[in-house]
Amino acid sequence: MSDEIYRRIQGICLKLPEAAERETWEVQTFRVRDKIFAIYGLRSGGPSVTCKAPAGTQQILVGSDPQRFYVPPYVGLKGWIGIHLDPAADWAEIESLVTRSYRMTAPKKLLALLP
Repeated sequence: MSDEIYRRIQGICLKLPEAAERETWEVQTFRVRDKIFAIYGLRSGGPSVTCKAPAGTQQILVGSDPQRFYVPPYVGLKGWIGIHLDPAADWAEIESLVTRSYRMTAPKKLLALLP
């Protein structure tokens, strides 16, 4: 794992209310109240993050930039998106996608704590 990229994803995820990190299936998962909202791991030899997305978003993102976005195994059938990461990635966009995934997962009481 790229330490710099991993630390960036970790920072994005763990700043969200009650977010926690746990290794599962030999990858790092980020959870809120034990429900996964993001998964960090390696895909095709490079770092990636997988997260939930609203209906239709997966097709739009993968269709617009298949070099950067992909349909992840297992959870892709449920609309999750995969994002290939590198140091030059659009980190504001990645933070937005991960935060949206968190919003789709967290209980309403925790959502009220977000800006």
